[in-house]
Amino acid sequence: MADLAVSINGIEFKNPVLTASGTFGYGEEFDDFLDLGHIGGMVLKGTTLHARDGNPYPRMAETAAGMLNAVGLQNKGIDYFITTIYPRIKHYDTHIILNVSGSTIEEYVGVVEKLNDLEKIAAIELNISCPNVKKGGMAFGTSASSAEKVTQEVRKAYRKTLIVKLSPNVTDITEIAKAVEGAGADSVSLINTLLGMAIDAEKQTPILSTVTGGLSGPCVKPIALRMVWQTYKAVKIPIIGLGGIMNAKDAIEFFLAGATAIQIGTANFINPAVAVKVVDGINDYLERHRINSISDIIGMLKV
Repeated sequence: MADLAVSINGIEFKNPVLTASGTFGYGEEFDDFLDLGHIGGMVLKGTTLHARDGNPYPRMAETAAGMLNAVGLQNKGIDYFITTIYPRIKHYDTHIILNVSGSTIEEYVGVVEKLNDLEKIAAIELNISCPNVKKGGMAFGTSASSAEKVTQEVRKAYRKTLIVKLSPNVTDITEIAKAVEGAGADSVSLINTLLGMAIDAEKQTPILSTVTGGLSGPCVKPIALRMVWQTYKAVKIPIIGLGGIMNAKDAIEFFLAGATAIQIGTANFINPAVAVKVVDGINDYLERHRINSISDIIGMLKV
């Protein structure tokens, strides 16, 4: 078997396949479908300082090659996670990363301060696609200065590995990546969902209650690949690639573009065991090409 191990800021992953936030719950929901010990890690659903009900229904819509969601970060808050969820999942033999969200910098800091002493939480993934209510609703991740500021403040409060999840809804993603790298991010993950919408032509109304939502699935992969490739050339910290990865072939493309690890999102809704199949497929690819280690193909796109 090829060597699938990768390292991100000292965290040793047995393989580079992770599950994406918002598509895998807290992991326990998938116990009937796969052994979580066979994947490198899982990124848990977005968690905020206080409980959130999320957006009104309908908040999901199928598209021709993907899906739209406007769930709105529904969760019961960080205290509930610590007292109720964490004790149930800390036994899993895989790395656990918590996605952290907020509407103000103070909310982000309030969440991460509570996570420093949770031994099983290996890292946090900072979701900077959230609307900054103090700036009129503009997402933190759509300007280099706001992305830098929230990363800087979270870095001060959080002692372990900090992964910043980048929004694709920007003109130049490398500017954002370099800003968060300079502010102390240990890694970046990209891309988050693209802003899209769906319309019911018969009713002549939007399908989503929020009108717009986040687009994910195979349709976004070419954009995600391009952004990972651009970011790989712009920063020195490791990149976690995601966006439309449905199989091992897709994952390999992200490694060639510069990703150290990948996350599987929308595909989990189609096949709950897909992450294990991707691990096996990556190994098959490396063996067919007589490549000893996954590290040997990272960023090795021939341009």
